[in-house]
Order: sequence, then C-alpha cells, then structure tokens
Amino acid sequence: MARIAGVNIPTQKRVEVALTYIFGIGRTRAKDICAKLSIPDARRVHQLTDDEVLKIRELIDRDFVVEGDLRRDNAMNIKRLMDLGCYRGLRHRKGLPVRGQRTHTNARTRKGKARPIAGKKK
Repeated sequence: MARIAGVNIPTQKRVEVALTYIFGIGRTRAKDICAKLSIPDARRVHQLTDDEVLKIRELIDRDFVVEGDLRRDNAMNIKRLMDLGCYRGLRHRKGLPVRGQRTHTNARTRKGKARPIAGKKK
C-alpha cells in the first residue's frame, strides 16, 4: 500500500487514477505528475518501485498544496468571508446557496431536508 501525502492510495489502480484519491489532485494534475516523472500510462501502483513512489511524494510536497493544508486554506477563506459579514459570508453562515441559485424551490443540498410548516394549507 503506497502512502502519499498522508493518504493510502489503492494498489490495483493505474497511477494516474490512484493519485486522484489525494484531495487537491484531479485527473489533469495526476497526468502532469506522471508526465514529469516519465511514468507510463499503463503502470499500476503496485508495479512502482520505492524510488518512483519517493519521487512522486517529493514532487507533490514541493509543487502542490494538497490534503490538510488545502482543506485548512478553504476553511480559512470561508471563515474570512463570514467574519467580514459580506453577502457571501452571510449565505455561508445561514447555510444557503452562495452563488445566486434560486431557493424558492430546490436548494435542498444546502438547506437540508424540507420541514413541514404547522397549519399551512395548500
């Protein structure tokens, strides 16, 4: 089991796909990493040598913000908006959609399960 950036990546998958299990690395970045280190597309994680795993780990640590640092940055950005009291911060605080979506209907992902209103007739 290869451990990169604090995440156990699956051994049976191709390297390009397995790297996407790390928060902050998608398909494009995974392809770039494989290209920089000249790892073939068909190579699986369990076929990597310890040296290659070490190179991947060093490249990610050096060039990318991933996992805990990225999550912390995102949380701090949201907290900053909430502390400022700007419109986006207020929407985050109330748990409503932030980017202008309608809320009369829909928005169930942000608002949660619909709660019935007592005494309301249709």
